[in-house]
Amino acid sequence: MTVGELRQARTWSSTIPVALALLIGVSVVQWLPKLPPHGVLVILAACACALAWRVPCTRWLVVLIFGFAWAAWRGSAAMDARLPKAWEGEDFQAIGHVVGLAQIKAGTTSVQFRIEHVARDGQALPWQGLARISWYDKPTSEPEPCSRWHVLLRLRRPRGTVDPGGADGERSALARGISAVGYVRDDASNTRLSTSAWCLDRWRGSLAEGIQARVHDPHDAALLRAFTVGDTRGLDAQDWDVARANGISHLIAISGFHVGVAAIFGVWLCYGLYALWPSLALRCPRGQAQALAALSCAFIYAGLAGFGMPTVRTVLMIAAMALARCLRRTAGSGHILAIALIAMLLVDPLAVLEAGFWLSFIGVAFLILCMDAKGRGIRAFLHELTVGQIVMTISLLPLTLWFFGEASLVGAFSNLVAVPFVSFVIVPCALFGMLLLIVCPPLATPPLRVAEWLTHAQWWLLEQTAAWPGTHWFLPTVKPWALVLAMLGAVWLFMPRGVPLRVLGALLFLPLSWPVRQPPDIGAFQAWILDVGQGLSVIVRTHDHVLVYDAGARYPSDYDLGSAVVVPSLHALGMDRLDVLMISHADNDHAGGAPVVAAAFPAARRYAGEPARMPSPMKQFPMEQCVAGQHWNWDGVNFRVLSPSAGAQDATANDHSCVLLVEGRAGRLLLTGDIGMDTEPRVAMAVGPGPRPVLQVPHHGSNGSSGTGFIAAVEPELAIVSAGWRNRFGHPRPEVMARYAAARVPVFNTAVAGAVQIDFPATAPAYVAARWRVLARRYWREE
Repeated sequence: MTVGELRQARTWSSTIPVALALLIGVSVVQWLPKLPPHGVLVILAACACALAWRVPCTRWLVVLIFGFAWAAWRGSAAMDARLPKAWEGEDFQAIGHVVGLAQIKAGTTSVQFRIEHVARDGQALPWQGLARISWYDKPTSEPEPCSRWHVLLRLRRPRGTVDPGGADGERSALARGISAVGYVRDDASNTRLSTSAWCLDRWRGSLAEGIQARVHDPHDAALLRAFTVGDTRGLDAQDWDVARANGISHLIAISGFHVGVAAIFGVWLCYGLYALWPSLALRCPRGQAQALAALSCAFIYAGLAGFGMPTVRTVLMIAAMALARCLRRTAGSGHILAIALIAMLLVDPLAVLEAGFWLSFIGVAFLILCMDAKGRGIRAFLHELTVGQIVMTISLLPLTLWFFGEASLVGAFSNLVAVPFVSFVIVPCALFGMLLLIVCPPLATPPLRVAEWLTHAQWWLLEQTAAWPGTHWFLPTVKPWALVLAMLGAVWLFMPRGVPLRVLGALLFLPLSWPVRQPPDIGAFQAWILDVGQGLSVIVRTHDHVLVYDAGARYPSDYDLGSAVVVPSLHALGMDRLDVLMISHADNDHAGGAPVVAAAFPAARRYAGEPARMPSPMKQFPMEQCVAGQHWNWDGVNFRVLSPSAGAQDATANDHSCVLLVEGRAGRLLLTGDIGMDTEPRVAMAVGPGPRPVLQVPHHGSNGSSGTGFIAAVEPELAIVSAGWRNRFGHPRPEVMARYAAARVPVFNTAVAGAVQIDFPATAPAYVAARWRVLARRYWREE
């Protein structure tokens, strides 16, 4: 080996450790509850430079420190870019342009809006940023991509619910650069100013419309739009459920395979040009030209797909490979992946906040680990399509459970069929049709129709396998140490041949697959007042039983708190069975999510304060009337229904609420729904003597409830309000909070505290309360 080759090998060998050190430094920042001040970051960067100069052998530590400082600085800058807190809830005259494709659902049109100028009361304000805004009435004209608008906005900082197992909306907003959320106020000045003559997102939208117009079946058209241009607007919750059940969500969101197909098209196109005009080789070597053609086609297609994480990762890998080819260097797959990782972290260190980053890079890393030694050619290709799917399913299982709380045990089989068929049959056919849409639209219909038939057949098969056992495998929240052990086990399991006792790597999956569960003791119980915005949902668990009281709201946009918060929280807390579902009354903010919860646990017994008024989907899940006097005992814990009385003719629907008292050996919990002051005296009398209860504040803290006499009679030790952040009702009302303060009752508000967890042990102390915004504190979650 020559000196140059040795130097080149040494350079490539240092790439992977540098990438790992940078990744560790960036990732550590995301666990911080608070970011360090800028001065500390400057000192860290200076120390790293001094260390690199004085002690060259510590370069990996230097890279790690640099990654930490870089990620912290970018995170701090992103938090500072958010809408100032003092401006929340105010109206602004804003001028900006639409980014991406509009999400149009029943009664709501949502877009990402890049605000260029903002004013309040006619005075310009020094703020710009990306906002997610919605029209709740039909806009004067459709907000097309890149169109500029003048609108009256009411804005606030991004804020999401914080629950066990729930999605983290604030983290997603930070990762995507969203600095504000809000809605368009009805105003005569709302108008579209102009529309850009050319725009990549508009091109995406027109291609999606062209596919929709040429494909007969709307559902098949929606799938083809997702496969080709990453437009998932036509897919509903059932489609995503089928995708998750089969472990093929990555295909719907456009995988790296699709970008690879576009790159191969670029290589073939270049090969054809050189075959027609051989003299081109005199001006530019064919190898370098093919590399650049592959990169160009991959980049263009990634743009059409919306630059999702898997597509960006693939483009970066192709760019690294093209660079090595143009420089006449050789590089292994691992080094190319490392270069792509370094580039991604340098450009956007906050990308590590998204699940797609980890699933994409780690999945490819495992494929490289297991496939690099398999040679080249068709045999290696087939090996990757078959054994590779098993490798991906097992190796990504820990991360899938960590991010989503569920995994598919049939994913390996589904991917074995779907990946090659979608990536090498459906997608090329659809892309050919899309190419014809651009150059000759009349000729696009036949290939798109063929792609429609193929897609219909593929989706029918996926719907059948989605009904197999093991398609939805739920586990409690994965502990960090169990995740690390399982990932080490996957690495050990798929190490090259010759590594001893590789099968023992499977043992490191045991803490992940069989987590330790700690149910309450006999006579004790636990409760979680979930953070469901302007609504209510409570989980109560005894040693062997579980009850859900209310299930949050369901909105016209199809956002359902039952599926987004309640069911994931049950699974995250290790509850795979529900014994009783009780819906206090039929208002949407209490009953809207009930159909999803009932469908997830059909064997549960169901009670309601207003069975006849329940949402129409609940007709297949009949509800029993809850009546004062009903009672039962689970594991030494008593449950008593205190209201409504049999035959009572309450004036309002709120007063029909089921009121439930849960009594353990050392503590009590009183769930009141939305009862008002007319019903409170009867409930207070029925509570009876015993330990001071923890009280769910009636009707979210409205002024028509929580009377002074009720508070004095019940004497709660702690009161918990379930309300939405900056809700339009002003709940909890200041006068209500003043009544609790006068009685010296501490109050937690889920809008501020997130989900509230209360442990009632079998012996003193009476209860222990914890707020999830404090338990799971991160720098992007605001209190």
